[in-house]
Amino acid sequence: MERFEVTGGARLVGEVEVHGAKNSILKLMAAALLAPGRHCLGNVPAIADVSIMAELLIRLGCQVSHEESSLTLTIDVPEKLEHRADYDLVRKMRASINVLGPLLARLKTVEVALPGGDAIGSRGLDYHIKGLELLGAKIHLEHGYIIAEAPNGLSGADITLDFPSVGATENLMTAAVMAKGVTTIDNAAREPDVVDLGEFLVSMGAKIEGLGTPTLVIEGVSKLSPVDHVAIPDRIVTGTWAFAAAITQGDITIKNANASHLELPLEKLTSAGAVVTTTTEGLRVKMSRRPSAIDISTLPYPGFPTDLQPFAITL
Repeated sequence: MERFEVTGGARLVGEVEVHGAKNSILKLMAAALLAPGRHCLGNVPAIADVSIMAELLIRLGCQVSHEESSLTLTIDVPEKLEHRADYDLVRKMRASINVLGPLLARLKTVEVALPGGDAIGSRGLDYHIKGLELLGAKIHLEHGYIIAEAPNGLSGADITLDFPSVGATENLMTAAVMAKGVTTIDNAAREPDVVDLGEFLVSMGAKIEGLGTPTLVIEGVSKLSPVDHVAIPDRIVTGTWAFAAAITQGDITIKNANASHLELPLEKLTSAGAVVTTTTEGLRVKMSRRPSAIDISTLPYPGFPTDLQPFAITL
């Protein structure tokens, strides 16, 4: 929902509503593979990446339906899944690699094509592979596919990430929740998307401590159950609208936003001269003057998000 008045000088004045975070939704969809039965995800908008992930899950044996009017996505996961994620879908979206952990945990064997998607740097899969190998998986690359096997199942391990990779943290977390014993992931990513995935897994029956901190402790369980879950609002979309208000000296109310996921960017906007207030429905950003200069360095969460850097430069 977007309602705007564009005033003289192209000021943006009005209100918008943000829906579920794309990255969070895609990881939740992949994690649903861990538990046979019907999962229901809320706050899911109709975007291309959701459709691609849905098609991938369907090819793995799931039934997926998306009620766009109610923002509800239903995933029926069968007892028996396919173990191969084909290239023609995986290449379209990097987040497809997140089926690697859940499929390995459930099936003990998985073949996932090397992912495509955006081309920001090399962003290799070393952290994913090294972590899964510590959990007991045997992994090799063959004809463009990652082939991972753990015939005797995965076992808990102590894993330290050289960099707090979001994707690696999530893949290792979804693999470890059904591993035998206890897994510790040090220097884990702390993004709200990671926390949302962890809370989804906990509601399914996983045992995870330390969500939102650099150290995750996961005690493996033998079985998980399907659940209903509402995805967190998209913090990058929220931040985009917040900076749009400041850039245009406008006044935007952002409904369904979570200000706690954007503490540093909102502090920077305040330093630049914007008035940021939280409301019962979300937050409001108003700018009445030319902005003051601010200093920004992008860093992993809770630092300033790289995705918001272009808007900070524009500001």
